[in-house]
Amino acid sequence: LLSAFALLLPAKPVLADDELYKTKNCFACHKIDRNTLGPSFKSIAAKYAEDKAADVKLAQRVREGGVGVWGSTPMPAQTQVSEAEALTLTRWILELK
Repeated sequence: LLSAFALLLPAKPVLADDELYKTKNCFACHKIDRNTLGPSFKSIAAKYAEDKAADVKLAQRVREGGVGVWGSTPMPAQTQVSEAEALTLTRWILELK
């Protein structure tokens, strides 16, 4: 379902509203250029730079949570983030260099 929905959204580049990151609590665990509880957004962008489907995969991970990709600290599911918001967030992250 998420991948079908992704086809309806604009392709990169996507600019995310700064308020979206604040209201969805991304910065509680992630920072742009340094690792904290979670990996930095720039580290995520570098890791997935060659993966053309990364935006959809990462958006799904945001909504469903996960563990093991970046260590043993789990990322809890972010159910307050809609599919569209998750794609906007992950596309913005993937544009960071």
